[in-house]
Amino acid sequence: MRSFTEDQVIFRDSYRKFLASEITPHMEEWREAGIVDRSAFKKAGDLGFLMIWPEEKYGGMGDEDFRYEQIIIEETARSGCKGWFNTLHSRLVGSYFKRFGTEEQRDRFLPKCVSGETILAIAMTEPGAGSDLAGMRTTAEDKGDHFLLNGSKTYISNGINSDVVIVAAKLAGAEKKHAMVLLIVERGMEGFERGRNLKKMGMPAQDTAELFFNNVKVPKANVLG
Repeated sequence: MRSFTEDQVIFRDSYRKFLASEITPHMEEWREAGIVDRSAFKKAGDLGFLMIWPEEKYGGMGDEDFRYEQIIIEETARSGCKGWFNTLHSRLVGSYFKRFGTEEQRDRFLPKCVSGETILAIAMTEPGAGSDLAGMRTTAEDKGDHFLLNGSKTYISNGINSDVVIVAAKLAGAEKKHAMVLLIVERGMEGFERGRNLKKMGMPAQDTAELFFNNVKVPKANVLG
């Protein structure tokens, strides 16, 4: 078993203090509101607590050691801050840019993701198909220089707060019925709308929403992978 390095122990102590001063005191308020205030992401980003792995040119530490993420997960759970789901942004969704993004996409999106100015979400689950991607009905029609996105998603974590959503859609007219594409949908794109903030049994501070796409024009530069 590998123990934490000296730098990681310092990181843990700093993150523990951050939770105590900036997150824990507001959790009850955020639970009642059904959403974490966006300022929490910005404060975390300013202190280097959002994304560890991106290279320094994107604002990160450039450290792939998962123990940093382990510290964030453990300390967040220990402090009782369920609903402050920053690992969704940092590790689950952010890693799509690392694995599938182009250099141009990483240059364009990662710095603001690291700083907390941009909040991420991923949209796969649908009202009639759940998380079964083979059964999803959201479609992306190739129009040459862009895709035309139509459909809906539900139970999307960070659905209200998110500025950038990675959306899974079936390729309309493709020979293979399971052919799909991942599209980067940005806040403010025409035809992209959010539904209500859904109530859940657990993690009430985590905003979970319905998303709707009505002829959203997604440029080819926003195709992921």
